[in-house]
Formats: sequence, structure tokens, C-alpha cells
Amino acid sequence: MRYVVGYAANARGGDAVNLAVALARRQGASLDLVMVMPEDSPYNGVYPPVAGFGDILAEQISHWIDEGLALVPDDVPAQAHIRRGESEAEALIAAAEELGAELLVIGASSSGLFKRFSIGSVASALLHAATVPVVLAPSGYSRTDPITRLTCALGTRAGAEDVLRTGLEMAKRRCLPLRLVSLVALGQGDATASIEEARAHLRSVAEASQGLAAADLDKPEIDVVVGHGRTIEDAVDGLNWKKGEILLIGSSRLAQNKSIFLGSTANRILRALPVPMIVVPRNFEFPTNEVTK
Repeated sequence: MRYVVGYAANARGGDAVNLAVALARRQGASLDLVMVMPEDSPYNGVYPPVAGFGDILAEQISHWIDEGLALVPDDVPAQAHIRRGESEAEALIAAAEELGAELLVIGASSSGLFKRFSIGSVASALLHAATVPVVLAPSGYSRTDPITRLTCALGTRAGAEDVLRTGLEMAKRRCLPLRLVSLVALGQGDATASIEEARAHLRSVAEASQGLAAADLDKPEIDVVVGHGRTIEDAVDGLNWKKGEILLIGSSRLAQNKSIFLGSTANRILRALPVPMIVVPRNFEFPTNEVTK
């Protein structure tokens, strides 16, 4: 089991390493820290390259990634990789595919307030093109203890069954309790009816999903919650989030097959979310040759 960490020599890179350690400790995974060295290009700040500039840059990046490795505790196996690429996002996606990583972990921009998310250019590109699940750490994320609970957000459109199957499989692999959440923005209508409709929708998705019967939702390890508020952001803010929790969400229906596209609702969730988020590609399937732990 391998997780790729998109490392940067700043607070965002430290957040990504901390979250990757927490995930790895839950499942006994190893980490691959990847830094991207820009290729020579007329669009770079220094072109044509000054004599010796490439060697100086390579030495600096090597120093930075060694600093990143030093952040990983001894109980988590980790190694470093330096890749060249004109696009940092494309290089990280290629590394994740080549290394057979189950997850690609990145940090949010340091401009986010109150440990919320602010999406920079690299994260934005990954959240609209990656072919493996992308895990986003909130700004200031410092916890390295194992993840404690997986929450799976289910929408009302096609594809919710696939997200539920992915959430169930991830929870099983990591021996995590699973919480299923539907978010309701209440309008001027009957609030009680809207909440009950959302709860009924969760159960109908479970009935339609392979491998999870509706009766399973009554088991203690699977919780069903409807978050509600004046807006989606209020609904997220009103949920009870545990320390060490992580949210799983699916891609927009606009995503290409086996690829990520962060939809408008997910973007709104990010504005209020206090915990890390996993975004899975559309029609995502776990590798069949992967050993379940």
C-alpha cells in the first residue's frame, strides 16, 4: 500500500505529510514524497537557463525533500522522489500512477483561515484532473495519530451508489467506523419533510448499492446523519466532527470516467469543512490485485 505526497517546502507541505502519516498509520502504508523540479521552458522565470542554475536548483530541491522525509516518523516507511515536469499537477498524477499509489495527498493553501481550505493552482488542477483519489489537508493540519472515522457524503444524483461502495470499502480496509451523511439546505418549505426525505434517500441508496443492505445501516459501526441548515455551509458546520475524522466525497457528474472533477456542492462543503477531504474519481474502483488489510 503506497500513498504519494505532493510535497512543498512550506507549511502546506508539512500539512500534507502529517495527514499522510495519519492515513498510513491506519493501514500500514508507505509514503512516497514527490517534489517536482520545473523543466527548462521559455515560460520559466529563468530562460535560457543560467550556467549552473539547474545544478543549484536540483541541490536545493534535494535538500528540501530531505527535510520533508525528516518529518515522517520512524514507524512509517517513506522514500523521496524528484520529478521533472512543466506542470506540477501533471507530474504528481504521473508519479501516483507509476508508483501504483492508492491516494495522492496534498495540502491546502496557507491563506485559508481557521484551518479551512483555500485551494491553490496545483490543488485546483489535481481536483479537476487526477485519476487517483486526492486527499486534501486543511491549512494547519498537525495531527499524525491514526484516522478515527470515515464520513461519506452522499448526494441525490446518479453516482451516489458508487460513492457509497467506495466509502464502505475504505472503511473496511482501515477498520474504521463509517458515517453516512446527506446535507440539506432548508428553504421556505417544510423543514421536517426535507430532512425525512434526505434520510429516506440515504436508505434507498444503500438498498441499491451492491454489498450493503439497508439493514446494515442499523449496525452500531455505521451511522446515518442528515446535516441541515440555511445553506450547505451551515449544514456542514452543524455536524459533529470528531478529531481524526476524514470526509469522503465523489466527483461531479461532469467528470470524465475514472477521473476527478470537483463539483459546486463539494466546493461549498470545503468552505466550512474542518477535517480533511478525500475526493474520488468518477466510477472509481480499487485495484483487484491489492491486498486488503
